[in-house]
Amino acid sequence: MPRDFPRSRRIAEQIQRELSDIIRLELKDPRVGMVTITDVEVSPDHAYAKVFFTLLGDAAKIEETVGALQHAAGFLRSQLAHRIKLRTVPHLQFKYDVSVERGARLSQLIDAAVAADSDRPTKK
Repeated sequence: MPRDFPRSRRIAEQIQRELSDIIRLELKDPRVGMVTITDVEVSPDHAYAKVFFTLLGDAAKIEETVGALQHAAGFLRSQLAHRIKLRTVPHLQFKYDVSVERGARLSQLIDAAVAADSDRPTKK
């Protein structure tokens, strides 16, 4: 597991905030809908950043959005360069974050198990 450095974490958090604003306000690609940036991981040398996002939609919509974000990565990187003062602005790689869906699915399974357990008669 990679070590997490405080400066890298601060840079990742700043990139997350700024990308959220840029995508919401300045990106005009109709293929990018209501995207939520959930996390950013910056490499130790700050040359690359993995940007994790979620959105509502099926697999085709997710693939279309990943392609649109990858296509807009240069624009997003240049806008980040104007907003964040870094020697090198990281290259952006966009990944769909499945953890939100996985968490919702686990919550459903837990709720179903609790409901099934409460329906069972108790022994006295």
